Amino acid sequence: MRAMCGRYVVAYDPNTLIAGFSVVRVDPFPKRWNVAPMSMVPVVHDTRDGERVAELMRWGLLPHWAKDEKLAAKLNNARVEGMADKPSFRQAVRRRRCLLPVSGFYEWQATPSGKQPWYISPRKARSDEPLFAFAGLFEAWRPTGSADDAAWLLTCCIVTTEANALMAPIHDRMPVIIAREHWAPWLDRSLQDPAALTPLMAPTDPARLQAWPVSRAVNRGSAEGEALIEPLPATG
Repeated sequence: MRAMCGRYVVAYDPNTLIAGFSVVRVDPFPKRWNVAPMSMVPVVHDTRDGERVAELMRWGLLPHWAKDEKLAAKLNNARVEGMADKPSFRQAVRRRRCLLPVSGFYEWQATPSGKQPWYISPRKARSDEPLFAFAGLFEAWRPTGSADDAAWLLTCCIVTTEANALMAPIHDRMPVIIAREHWAPWLDRSLQDPAALTPLMAPTDPARLQAWPVSRAVNRGSAEGEALIEPLPATG
């Protein structure tokens, strides 16, 4: 089983989250077409006071008990299978769930000529849902021995599951995409029974997605720009 490669697109304005996700506060961020792990990314979550906000968090989870920041590089994804019992994720599964709004994501298909990147996004017909809402977990971390007034580092990861019919020819894993009607319970901090979360993470209907191969330029972490998501020209 191959791990998710971990790149996605944030090509929307921050104000989109105010109307689309009903947040009362949003941190500013730039549009990006090649977001990689360890980047600061917009994340929607409910605060302890019951407000829904969109804050920037670093992609790569750091559990509160981590001794240093090295662990984050290994925890950009959480496999849905058994995550509720794993030390790195079990507290966040129960108390700190979030949504990562994305325009689309990349995945790499193994081919005889090497790995071919594909771009996956919502179908244009789904104008009522122009963004994906990835299931995520988040944590607040600071080094052991920090002063009481030291700043907390907010970090997050993406929950992944087995590929659906559209994704299977490309890759064997995909992000868990939370349907709009399940956003509220997924973010609800009082819902702490992992068994109750299973229906919220139902497999995504392939009809909601579209996919096409794109330039291998996206392989470079420094590559940016809207051209990265353009379909490859037809051949033959």
